[in-house]
Amino acid sequence: MFTTTVIICGLIFVAVSALVGVLGFVLRDGTPRGASRLDTLIGKRRRDDSQADILRKTAFEGDKKSLLESLTPKFLSPNKYFEQAEFNVNPNAFMAGSLGLALVCATGSWLLKVPWFFIPLTAIVVFFVPLSYVWFRRTWRLKKFASQLPDALELVARALRAGHSLAAGMHVVAEEMPSPIADEFGRVYEEQNLGIAIEDSMESMCGRVPNLDLRFFVTSVAIQRQTGGDLAEILDKIGYVIRERYRILGQVKALTAEGRLSGIVLIALPFVLFLVMLHLKPEYVSTLWTHPRGIQMAIFAVIMQIVGALVIRHIVNIKV
Repeated sequence: MFTTTVIICGLIFVAVSALVGVLGFVLRDGTPRGASRLDTLIGKRRRDDSQADILRKTAFEGDKKSLLESLTPKFLSPNKYFEQAEFNVNPNAFMAGSLGLALVCATGSWLLKVPWFFIPLTAIVVFFVPLSYVWFRRTWRLKKFASQLPDALELVARALRAGHSLAAGMHVVAEEMPSPIADEFGRVYEEQNLGIAIEDSMESMCGRVPNLDLRFFVTSVAIQRQTGGDLAEILDKIGYVIRERYRILGQVKALTAEGRLSGIVLIALPFVLFLVMLHLKPEYVSTLWTHPRGIQMAIFAVIMQIVGALVIRHIVNIKV
């Protein structure tokens, strides 16, 4: 009994230490040294700390691939994913911390005599909770960028009509609008100040921000610079199309709200009912992992839940 208590206390200590380490990486100062060097080169300082991240991953930083990048395909680059989420944490350290927490929770569940059916499930949930936070942060940032893009395009169009260049219009966006669009447009402005062609800088921005409307903007700029035309008018039309599409998308979401809510309830109901029955009468549901036929039924139920979720998502997810 004493040995078990010591082991449990040791696992709790390791879990707390790992959690503190992860929080330390999350809350640390993410200002890179490359940004400070580029500040020295261009001869000015930024007006706030949020703009210090504009020039992250520049030529001053190394091109060495980490172990995590080497094991993942190019289109699933962890560094790019974390950069899109504006999450200044080393992906290797983050994944190692998540894996350590999962192993600690699995070991603790085994020592606490939790049914074997829940041990891998607990480890998987604990492992994916930090990744879910990064995913939600990335999704929120990309949605905010998309909502800011029409205003930014109109601001660039007004700057062009006032006689400014395209780069100066992007600088106006970086100075006047909030993050994240100010960071991305400001990074394009700083890169072209350092001698990079503005077309290449905008292509890099499209790689960092996977947004179709931004791709339209970059393509229109590239075509206009080759063939000529009124770029301000083009940007006004693109901004108008984006606003109208968002208006229609809002109407579609309102009309499909009932279906999405029904899908959430139907998907969550079996799991909630299972937890309630596990608390009220555990022997009633223990057949699902103790009897061969119960295991087959549980696997079939999970597969059907996934299929049903995909079907409901396909029904309510209307492209605009």
